[in-house]
Amino acid sequence: MSRLGKITGRQLVAALSKAGFQLIRVRGSHHFMRHPDGRATVVPMHAGESIGPGLLNKILGDCDMGRDDLAAIL
Repeated sequence: MSRLGKITGRQLVAALSKAGFQLIRVRGSHHFMRHPDGRATVVPMHAGESIGPGLLNKILGDCDMGRDDLAAIL
């Protein structure tokens, strides 16, 4: 399992976009993203805050991605 540093919401949205996810809508600070094959997730974009490890695992689980997959994209 790869070791990822702190990831912000902006970095995660950029990485998911590279993986084929599209921004569907924004409600407040939450960005809703969906892949053409039906996978979907919500990424919070709070200024100055990084995404915690538990939330990152939940988002990656929603996307059917592993930490290694995300590290390869970043």
